[in-house]
Amino acid sequence: MKDRILDVLGNVIHPAYQENIVRLGLVENLKADDGLISFQLVFTRKDPLAGSIKEACEEALKEAFPLHEIRILELVREKKAAASSVAELGTEQLENIGKIIVIASGKGGVGKSTVAVNLAVSLARRGYRVGLADADVYGPSVPKMTGTEGMMPEAIERTTGEGSEQLILPLGKYGVKWMSIGYFASPEQALIWRGPMACNALKQIILQVQWGELDYLLIDLPPGTGDIHITLVNDIPVDGAIIVTTPQAVALADVEKGINMFRNPKIDKHIYGIIENMSWFTPAELPDNRYYIFGRDGSKAIAAKYGIEVLAQIPLVQSICDGGDEGAPEALNPDSLISKALDKISL
Repeated sequence: MKDRILDVLGNVIHPAYQENIVRLGLVENLKADDGLISFQLVFTRKDPLAGSIKEACEEALKEAFPLHEIRILELVREKKAAASSVAELGTEQLENIGKIIVIASGKGGVGKSTVAVNLAVSLARRGYRVGLADADVYGPSVPKMTGTEGMMPEAIERTTGEGSEQLILPLGKYGVKWMSIGYFASPEQALIWRGPMACNALKQIILQVQWGELDYLLIDLPPGTGDIHITLVNDIPVDGAIIVTTPQAVALADVEKGINMFRNPKIDKHIYGIIENMSWFTPAELPDNRYYIFGRDGSKAIAAKYGIEVLAQIPLVQSICDGGDEGAPEALNPDSLISKALDKISL
């Protein structure tokens, strides 16, 4: 019976190591009796994919043994040498970064990740040292937009005064250092995480990364004003925020919530300004025409109300969408409309 169970678990692959969990030694104290299958999943460090691996084990065993109860205990047995906490590690890895800026939006669907990726490329093209962390743990899109889908960041061991610790090397492309939870899970895999688990994963993909010297680290946040946002600004030394919106009234209503979140006394982060995306539609064959399909200059009224700046207005053009789908950001072309808009931004 145990051999059959181990065969089933041998089909569960840890994405970060491309090896099954049995060979990695993660399965301990396996028991199978009286209709109950139980074991421990033991990790040697906090693993952002632990929850999804546990879920994959449950699904595989339920399919193979439908009449059995499945009970899995998830444990972290950290090595004594790795005594430093995630927060301590993060402080060290962020020491050589000039500014840490979050890219936020009140609601989804406004093109926040498209703006974040293209802004990173725009800054790099102008000679700045730039990194981008994709903190949207539920819908990471940076791998697709940068053509780095399927790539795996390298992990390295670094010796410290207390032993050793593992760091992740970000991927480099287009002059930008990229990091995303999407590199550690397949594109179709749903990461079903509760708030605390998602927050820990977020901190790990920022704090356990060897960023090196950067002028800017941009963090692409998920939409909204929830646990992840609060955790980030409390545990990571964020310098300020850029808020992305469309001119549409329903999007602007949520922009106000985002502004008030960052200006809340318990958070109190500087807002560099608003980037208005999809400001107007311009067809490629009529480059001088503007069609205001989502409303006109909506962000300017909000900016005036709160005393902040509209940093850029980005038109909706087919090439921006195509560039994101093909993994070649439109800002790579210095003559593109998005480059001309974003190149004016000084942070």
